[in-house]
Amino acid sequence: MAAPSAVADVIRARRSVRHYRPDPVPASLLHEVTDLALEAPSSFNLQARSIVTVTDGRRLKALTEATGGQPHPREAPVMLVFVAESAAAGEERGDIWEEARSSGAWTEQFAAASPENARLFQEDLQARGLAREYAVKDAMIVASFLMIAAAGAGLATSPMNGWDEEAVKAAIGIAGRDDLHIALIMPLGYPAEERVHPGRRDRALTCFSEVYGR
Repeated sequence: MAAPSAVADVIRARRSVRHYRPDPVPASLLHEVTDLALEAPSSFNLQARSIVTVTDGRRLKALTEATGGQPHPREAPVMLVFVAESAAAGEERGDIWEEARSSGAWTEQFAAASPENARLFQEDLQARGLAREYAVKDAMIVASFLMIAAAGAGLATSPMNGWDEEAVKAAIGIAGRDDLHIALIMPLGYPAEERVHPGRRDRALTCFSEVYGR
């Protein structure tokens, strides 16, 4: 077999880090890892997800309070908030269709039909109460890409649960926005601890062929 790729090495070495050094993350490096994260795929290529980078002390404090005082946001120099946009198909996103058309990624016919197809798809999701769920899925794919990109750049992250969504929204200036949802928050910085791999279950317990449980 071929030697493991650099990506495989990064994935296997990545750990969730809870304690961070105060060293700032260079703006150019932060720009690079967020750019890589935004390469993630999305439904209809709507890119109905955004990343809010928080470095301001007052907003970091608000995010810390939103998590009940957990150490991650209290110590990390950067907090990332992944926002899911459940009403994206109804917004003006002509830049997406035009870029895909001009690059040759999509045919003229496919690009022309995409706005209406995306709108109808999202209306159906809204009717079935699934619009938030689908938007959060796309945002979570971006978050996963970012964790790998950050690890490859020597940075640490930790996907966080345990936060108050309305408080997180208020911290990043979207209080009261029912069309926007917090998919995940994540500290980013240089690790102040070394985490040991806690192990994974035997793949026979979690990877099945054709039918779940077999």
